[in-house]
This record gives sequence, structure tokens and C-alpha cells, in this order.
Amino acid sequence: MTEISVRAGARRLPAHGVSFGEALRVWLRSRGDVIRRPAGQIAVMHRIIVDEKKWVAESRFLHALSYCMLLPGPEAQQLATYIGWLMHRWPGAIAAGGLFVVPGIIAIMVLSWVYAAFGQSRSSPPCSSG
Repeated sequence: MTEISVRAGARRLPAHGVSFGEALRVWLRSRGDVIRRPAGQIAVMHRIIVDEKKWVAESRFLHALSYCMLLPGPEAQQLATYIGWLMHRWPGAIAAGGLFVVPGIIAIMVLSWVYAAFGQSRSSPPCSSG
């Protein structure tokens, strides 16, 4: 086999050198805490993506955040979706945006199940005639 055919068969990393699996682990890590408010979620994303990993420059992150603040809806999820798209195009956007929503969905489902299984509903007292 020639060198060209070996390289063509190998998986290529994007220009930034971050694999999709590593990015997925970082998105899971940044969304591990379901309770954080949007400002806290953005701060955690900034710390991990800009300060620790250095995947995105400070100016690009703040520029994206400015646009997300102008759009209606949750800024933190829009920012995560954009950065996911920036790094891995549509698969990255779907993974980053989806992982932003899924932990909250799971938490609500668990709380609903606990309430349905163990909650007591009050019924009104029976009507007495007379």
C-alpha cells in the first residue's frame, strides 16, 4: 500500500486537532451540573473551552456570546450549539446542543417518576347529602 492510500483510509482530525470523542466528553463535563443558571453555564463553558482547552480564542467566544445574547431563547444553549458547530459542523452542533438539553429532560423525568410512584394526591372529601 502506498502512503497516500494509508492516509486516505485513516480518520482525519479537523484542522484544530480535537477529535469528536474528546469534544463530546468536554460537552458532557460542562453540562454535568443540571442546576446551574445560564450565567454559570456560560462561565463553565468559558473556563473549559477558552481557558483550559484553548479551543476557541477569547475574542471569538465573546463575539459569539454577544450574538447569542441578541437572539431570543437560552443564550447558553445557543452558545454551546454554535461552538459545537464551529468545531465539528452539524454533528458537533447536534451533540453540544443536545447534551445541553438531555440532562434537564432526564432530571424532570426522574422527578416525575418519583412523584408518580410515591406522591400522594389529595382528593376532595365525599359530598354528603342532606
